[in-house]
Amino acid sequence: MSGAEVLTFGCRLNLHESDRIAALAGHLDDTAIVNTCAVTAAAERQARQAIRKLHRASPATRIVVTGCAAQIAPARWAALPGVARIVGNGEKLRPETWAAGEGTGETAGKRAALPALTDAPPATPVVEHGSHIRALLQVQQGCDHGCTFCIIPQGRGPSRSVPVEAVIANAQSLVAAGHAEIVLTGVDIASWGHDLPGRPRLGTLCRSILDAVPGLARLRLSSLDPAAILPESDPDFWAVLAGESRFAPHLHLSLQAASDLVLKRMKRRHSRAQAGELIARARAVRPDIGIGADLIAGFPTETDEQAAETLDFVRAYRIAYLHVFPYSERPGTPAARMPSVPNALRRSRAAALREAGEEMRDAFWRGLIGRDLDVLMEGEGTGRSAQFALLRVRGAPVRRGVRLTLRPIALDGGVLLAETA
Repeated sequence: MSGAEVLTFGCRLNLHESDRIAALAGHLDDTAIVNTCAVTAAAERQARQAIRKLHRASPATRIVVTGCAAQIAPARWAALPGVARIVGNGEKLRPETWAAGEGTGETAGKRAALPALTDAPPATPVVEHGSHIRALLQVQQGCDHGCTFCIIPQGRGPSRSVPVEAVIANAQSLVAAGHAEIVLTGVDIASWGHDLPGRPRLGTLCRSILDAVPGLARLRLSSLDPAAILPESDPDFWAVLAGESRFAPHLHLSLQAASDLVLKRMKRRHSRAQAGELIARARAVRPDIGIGADLIAGFPTETDEQAAETLDFVRAYRIAYLHVFPYSERPGTPAARMPSVPNALRRSRAAALREAGEEMRDAFWRGLIGRDLDVLMEGEGTGRSAQFALLRVRGAPVRRGVRLTLRPIALDGGVLLAETA
C-alpha cells in the first residue's frame, strides 16, 4: 500500500480530522489509520469489522486506531488483529505523531490508558470532503456537559476553544484560497469562548469573523446546544443573525427530544418551551431561516405519549432538517442503566420522525419557490442555498465552486428545480 489509507467513522468533526491526519501521515506506506466513533454501538461495530477486514485482506498492513472509541477503551482496540498502535485524540493531529518511525514499537498499541485531553485543538482549517467551495473550520473541542446518554466527553475531554485571532487568520486563509463558505465546527461550538480571557461568546466570534473577513460570502454553524444560544445567554448571537446577511439563515439545534420529562432524564439544559421560543424568535428575525435538529428516538423510559410530544413538536415548529438516531446504549453512561425501550419501538419511532422531517423539509422548500436564492454550486448542476436547500439547475451542468442567484420553480424528488434568476 503506497501512502496511508484513512478510514473514518462518525461525525463531521471526525471527517475534518481525518483529512488533517491524511495530510500528516500520507508518507506512511503500508499503513491504515482507522478514525473511530463512540456515539453509537453501530459505529463502533462498523469500525471493528473494518479492522478485521483490513487485516484479512492485507496481513502485512500496519493498522493504527484513533478517535473517540479508541480514546475511551484503548486496550480493547489494541487487542484486535493487525492493530499495531493506538493514537489518542489529543495526539492524532500533531505532526510529530505521524513522523516516520514514531510509535512503531509493540508497546505503542498496548497502552491501557491514553494521555489526558487538555490542549486546545490546533487552529488548522480543513476543506470539506467533495467540496470546492465550502470549508470546515474547527473552533472548539470537547464538552463540559453531562448528558446521560453521551460518552463523548470521555473521548474528547473538556471544552477548549481556539482563540479568536487564530480562527480569523485561518478564515482569511480559506477565503484567499477560494472558499466562499466557512462552517464553524467542533464538539460543542455554542460553548466557544468560556475558557478564553473575558469569556467571549459564540456571537462575538461570528461577528469578529464577518468583520475581519469581508470577502467571506457565507458563514454557517454546525450543531448548536439550544441552552447556550437563548437570547439571555448570547444576545450578540441574535444581533448577528438579525443584522448580518452573510450569516447563513440556517440553525441546526442539538434538541434530542421535545418532552420535558425525557429532556430532564437526558440531563439536557433546555426545556420544550425554551426550544419553541428560540425557533419562533429565529423566524421573527430571519423569516427565511431553515431550522434543523438532532433527535434521539426511543430514549430509555420514553412512553408513547412522550414520543408523540417530540413528533408533534417537529410538525408544530416546522423543523425542516432532522438527524434522527434510534437510542444506542453506551456502557458507562447513566442512561444505559435506565429501563430500556424495545429496539423495534426505537426504530419505528425513528421512522415516524424521519417521515415527519421529510414532510417539513418539502413544505419549507416549496415556500422558497419563486424566490431568488444565493446558491453555492457543489456538484455538477447542484448546489445549496443559504437556507441549506438543495437545488438543481435546469439545462447545462454548472461546475463546482460557482456562486449563482437561482430561482426555484418546482420541487421534484427531494430537490428544488431552479433556473438562473
